[in-house]
Amino acid sequence: MPQALPRPVGDGRSVAPRANAVVAVLAFGGIVVSLMQTLVIPIVPELPRLLDAPASDTAWAVTATLLAAAVATPMTGRLGDMYGKRRMLLVSLVMLVAGSVTAALSDTLAPMIVGRALQGLASGVIPLGISIMRDELPAERLGSATALMSASLGVGGALGLPAAALIADNFDWHVLFWASAGLGAVALVLVPAMVPESEVRTGGRFDLVGGIGMAAGLVCLLLAISKGADWGWNSGTTLGLFAAAVVVLLVWGWWELRVKEPLVDLRTTARRQVLVTNLASIAVGFAMFAMSLVIPQLLQLPEATGYGLGESLLVAGLTMAPSGLVMMATAPISAALSKAKGPKITLMVGALIVAAGYGLNIALMSELWHFVLVTCVIGAGIGFTYGAMPALIMSAVPASETGAANSLNTLMRSIGTSTASAVAGVILAQMTTSFGQTALPSKDGFKVVLAIGAGAALLAFVVASFIPKQRVAEAAEAAGVPVGEEPGADGSAVDDAQAGDAERAVVEGSALVAEAEADGPAPGGTPVRGRVLGAERAPVAGAAVTLISLGGRQLGRTVSRDDGSYDVDTPGAGSYVLIASSEGYQPQAATIVVAGEPLAYDVLLSGTSGIAGVVRSADSGTPVAEAVVIVTDVRGDVLASARTDVLGEFTVTDLVPGPVTLAVNSPKHRPLAQVVEVGGAGTTRVELELRPGAQVRGTVRGGGAPLSDALVTLVDAAGNVVATTRTGHDGAYAFSDLDTGAYMVIATGYPPQAASVAVSGAGADDHDIELAHAGE
Repeated sequence: MPQALPRPVGDGRSVAPRANAVVAVLAFGGIVVSLMQTLVIPIVPELPRLLDAPASDTAWAVTATLLAAAVATPMTGRLGDMYGKRRMLLVSLVMLVAGSVTAALSDTLAPMIVGRALQGLASGVIPLGISIMRDELPAERLGSATALMSASLGVGGALGLPAAALIADNFDWHVLFWASAGLGAVALVLVPAMVPESEVRTGGRFDLVGGIGMAAGLVCLLLAISKGADWGWNSGTTLGLFAAAVVVLLVWGWWELRVKEPLVDLRTTARRQVLVTNLASIAVGFAMFAMSLVIPQLLQLPEATGYGLGESLLVAGLTMAPSGLVMMATAPISAALSKAKGPKITLMVGALIVAAGYGLNIALMSELWHFVLVTCVIGAGIGFTYGAMPALIMSAVPASETGAANSLNTLMRSIGTSTASAVAGVILAQMTTSFGQTALPSKDGFKVVLAIGAGAALLAFVVASFIPKQRVAEAAEAAGVPVGEEPGADGSAVDDAQAGDAERAVVEGSALVAEAEADGPAPGGTPVRGRVLGAERAPVAGAAVTLISLGGRQLGRTVSRDDGSYDVDTPGAGSYVLIASSEGYQPQAATIVVAGEPLAYDVLLSGTSGIAGVVRSADSGTPVAEAVVIVTDVRGDVLASARTDVLGEFTVTDLVPGPVTLAVNSPKHRPLAQVVEVGGAGTTRVELELRPGAQVRGTVRGGGAPLSDALVTLVDAAGNVVATTRTGHDGAYAFSDLDTGAYMVIATGYPPQAASVAVSGAGADDHDIELAHAGE
């Protein structure tokens, strides 16, 4: 898969402002999208009057956005990986503006629902923005930037409520949507001006069938969750939708596993780190939304209830606004913790903070400052969790799949928030107290929802504990600088300590790689000379070779010549890190130890492409497990090998684009070999079918006893010798991997004997031959 090299840093004056602008514009786009989702909240109770429609129908103004977002988010992520992330980001913003204008011009229900659905199609902005950051930002900026971008969802939600209340109280309700359109238009201008298009693409075709299947399954699932309380959880409609969701999503999953270029690569999603992170995301989304459901109601309920504070919607919004600022402030703290301890620890810490915030709210819910404190604590925890999840996802998937992977993670959070809304609605509807002629949610009902929010956060903590421990190398790869083991000058592998130094140096100094240019070696010092080699040990010309200190300071740089040779001078004896990179190859880093003499060191670069596929039996279509897959180059040298899993799946990585031979061998099947053209964009998928291999086996006996070392020959119907073998100590012989048909088995040792055999299906067992001397 092609990967964009890190941007040259130089002295830091030119790139830093550009990186800051990219982060600011993308974060602004994320805040605009989350604001859009919040702006409608103040007018939801008034929509039946404003649109002259029943309340059950006007609820679709909210539901349409939820469903459109669920469908669009993973699709825009996949399309961004294929055709350009910035391009799909702009398409999403166009949908936001179009939807906002449509809603602003509406006075009836139908155009309002259409406008809100179009707005929901813009929900992919945040995962697309995170993916662009991975492709474009230097490694040292990526952690804090993605944390800020991810937290923008909560920031916009917290800031949007008071802004929406202020507009709704002082202006016509249409102004809410005109404001959304205006902010979207600003983002639409800033993105092409400040954000570069990512060069990382997967290519391929869009899985239309998979898109339709996923849309149908998600619509059924989320519609049942969001409308179940209105229709009745035991109603035929609700139960039918849940059943349809299960069936459709199972069929969709079957399709995605079989199609060559799936909409969602379920094999990648099934990786433990991605799977567990997505499961934790559902719990985090649930925990986050519980706050948004409970606290505004408690703030606005009349004081006469004994637990409401009787505040206006504007005051309620202003009370929650600081939580958005806290989320933004915790982004760099979250990134620093992830860098020091890993994003897994950051996610677990954030989940505990959220749980503590809910526990605090159960005890403190009588004063305004109580809610400010609680929302800030919960907001800090959400900032930690939202900053960690993209880092975990990006470190587990290839750069060319980050758009789809981040979009799926965002979808998991949305499923969590939708589930929280349904659960909280059921609890608050059941646990009520009488206030005059009106039934209102009781104080205990609110406490139960808060306790469930705390439980969801603790569940996220437990789930996150199962995320595999992340190595520094994985974090470097998430930043677009994969670190691989590099053979030493004597051909031995670099030891763990050296690899650790190399990983740290790459993380600290990766941005220096792309700065390398065709300079000669610096005068003086001890030289390091060698060649940069690729597949088949062919020379790689034009590779950037950079020498840095263990602390990340650049000491020398050069570019390999046509024959792959390079030379670079070191300041003297000591340990250094040598980094080599070239388009179409994985960057490599290794620690070298220089004494007082010139050091010879060859660098081997592995490719950025790969092959993944499935091996099935030709007759039954069932997966073939434990089949050996071997990849060789055009000269027959083995490049890589793998074994299929229980699903018949295999993956081979680090290949250079071009033709290779793929050989597959499995017991009871005929060996298969075919030429595969490895593409230059991501992973090439193949489907292989093995024909069953029939066998003939039996025992050769002489004088009634097993005869060892007898020569057995297998001849086909045309008289051609297919194979020969000798019997073992027990007189047994076997021929395998045979085509069906007629054969003759000839055994010698005594006077030869020949017997015909018809091979079909699995073959012929117990084809015994009795040898004897004449007259016996």
